[in-house]
Amino acid sequence: MNNISLFEPHAMGSIQLENRVVMAPMTRTRTSLGDVPNAMMAKYYGQRVSAGLIIAEAADIAPHGKGYLWTPGIYSDAQVEGWQLVTKEVHQNGGRIFLQVWHVGRMSHTSMMPDGQAPWGVTDVQAVGSDVFAHDANGRLTFVPASAPRMLGTEELPGLVGDFRQAFRNAAKAGFDGIELHSANGYLLEQFLNSTHNTRSDQYGGQTPENRSRFLLEVVDAAIEELGADKVGIRLSPFGRYNSTPEDPFAAETFFYLCNELNRRGIAYIHLLYQLMPVGNMQEVTKFEEMHLPDEFVKKTRDIFKGTIIWCGSFTKDAAQFALTTGWVDLIAFGRPFIGNPDLVARFKNNWPLTVADRSAYYTRNGEIGFTDFPYFDPAQEIVL
Repeated sequence: MNNISLFEPHAMGSIQLENRVVMAPMTRTRTSLGDVPNAMMAKYYGQRVSAGLIIAEAADIAPHGKGYLWTPGIYSDAQVEGWQLVTKEVHQNGGRIFLQVWHVGRMSHTSMMPDGQAPWGVTDVQAVGSDVFAHDANGRLTFVPASAPRMLGTEELPGLVGDFRQAFRNAAKAGFDGIELHSANGYLLEQFLNSTHNTRSDQYGGQTPENRSRFLLEVVDAAIEELGADKVGIRLSPFGRYNSTPEDPFAAETFFYLCNELNRRGIAYIHLLYQLMPVGNMQEVTKFEEMHLPDEFVKKTRDIFKGTIIWCGSFTKDAAQFALTTGWVDLIAFGRPFIGNPDLVARFKNNWPLTVADRSAYYTRNGEIGFTDFPYFDPAQEIVL
């Protein structure tokens, strides 16, 4: 057992982190028109710089990668300028921030796609039973079923890698310390990895770990070429069933193949969903299922991958501290606790009480309400101000 504290520094490649608490990426739907980040978002992230690392909410690499209304993009000049407000605020306050980038694949709706086209899928199989955040038939902002996708042609994939590459360039221009590839939770990159879902017959098909990992590794290589390996992280959810992801009998085989390839490339970190998310969508579930990755699985991950490993999944402070003592993990990511507690690290360190944010405010458009209006704890008055 190790005696590592949650509040000790950690060297993640060339980046020095002040502690081992990570703010997990969380969609908050507070962008301005054109999916542009704004001053309010800069304030939100600036309030939370005590995290050793902030991973900003997922940003669309292109209009065709969008699956939820009011999520930010990283493809237009205005979006880059908006993100510059965020990174400047974080850096001025001594923080470190990576941008999570994604393409949702089949997890979209025709109303959000350019020209009303079908979502882009690894196959044409619809994500039945999973919803996306869009306008319903009455124009109300709510969750609606994902539309049936079309299968991407093999000839389209190099252009899609190019869209990711441009997003990486834009992230650097916006001032981020690095990027995290969202290859979890049933979105495009994980759709390729899943051997049950990926029934393609081309070189990106699901028959072998090499083929089903090929597209993801092409994207990783593009990120490394643009940013350097130590500025690249990846989020993975092995055995996850979120967003109608089917059970995959070869999940471990694919994952460990990837671990070897990512270790060989020397990327900064692997961000694992240690406690698995629900099968449905988060709006239908109040807590994670009590199912963790098996110990032997995480020990093998640690044996293979020599970079930083982050775990995420409903950790408490005590559970996070215990996890670090195993030596299998370097950093612990917290999501929802950061919503209501901008000073989460200080609250952990001093055993101050935590504020539980009202779930109804997670995805609203009510300005600062439920977003930047959560106060720091004042120990002098022993009340929240």
